[in-house]
Amino acid sequence: MDMHAQQQAYTSMTELSPQTLRIAVLLPCYNEEAAIAQTVKGFREALPTADIYLYDNNSRDASRERAAAAGAIVRTETRQGKGNVVRRMFADIEADIYIMADGDATYDPGSAQAMIAMATEQCVDMVVGCRKSEAAAAYRAGHRFGNALFTSFLA
Repeated sequence: MDMHAQQQAYTSMTELSPQTLRIAVLLPCYNEEAAIAQTVKGFREALPTADIYLYDNNSRDASRERAAAAGAIVRTETRQGKGNVVRRMFADIEADIYIMADGDATYDPGSAQAMIAMATEQCVDMVVGCRKSEAAAAYRAGHRFGNALFTSFLA
């Protein structure tokens, strides 16, 4: 991108306000019925004008039904694997801002507004948040241990 195009992109991004942005919350999902409704409701409260999408990846539980009941737009990706789901979401959905989180209530929806502000004010392509670990029931067996083990190897 040349300098003029970069300046135009920066100017148009900084002129956008949260009220005019098309925001899409993307929730890839595989067997998240324990926490999906809480996740959808949290993002609905934090971002009332956003479209919230749940992309189910062959769940064998009630994830789809609970997400729909909570107000999510439910779609399906039958090719197994998170990579397939993420590709499908970005291929299907047009938005100015994308918020992607897992459906297990381990990301704080209340942080979304600040992250959107950071992205628009600083004109950055991506802002990455951190998980919170208060929703212990949402984690699959061994998930916390595996994360801790993997993190220790990386450190």
